[in-house]
Amino acid sequence: MTAPLRVFIAIEIPDLVCDAIRAQIDLLGAVLPETLVRWTADDNLHLTLKFLGDVPPNRVDTVAKSLMQTAAKTTRFALHVGGFGSFPTPKRPRVIWAGVRPPADLVDLQEGVESALLKLGFAGEERPFVPHLTIGRVKQPVSPKDQEALSAALEKAHIGDLGIIEVDSVHLYKSDLRAGGSLYTKLASAPLKS
Repeated sequence: MTAPLRVFIAIEIPDLVCDAIRAQIDLLGAVLPETLVRWTADDNLHLTLKFLGDVPPNRVDTVAKSLMQTAAKTTRFALHVGGFGSFPTPKRPRVIWAGVRPPADLVDLQEGVESALLKLGFAGEERPFVPHLTIGRVKQPVSPKDQEALSAALEKAHIGDLGIIEVDSVHLYKSDLRAGGSLYTKLASAPLKS
């Protein structure tokens, strides 16, 4: 039996926006202990619309076809990237993210993807959709001293406008967990309506 694939649906981030994010990561990284945050590699920056988890290989084509049908109903749109935040709170950050100002088209696309996958038997998302680009994950456990340094650095940092993403397609990716971090491979692309 073939092992399942760890799969998600996301929007790709263009190089110019990745470069702007990398510059901000470098500024934050310069004032934080090197081992405190695992920063996201440029190749792994993306905006997740839906994480599917483990999917049998024989279902991937069905998911890709459903994604293509859903994407074809949404007109191309632009996303503005800027600002930053953290989950779950600024005082106890575990995930550091760059913000996305979501237009109605993005919300419609994500809801369409969610609805289409529910019809295929995938579980619905329990949490509300909060569009963001994960730029770093805080390594656990965190000492009180490091927690304080991280919170202070995030409070002082100001990340302004990081660019615009012209969204003309969405993609189905597989994620392979490796010792040096995840490796993402594009399985299918679904163009949006012109």
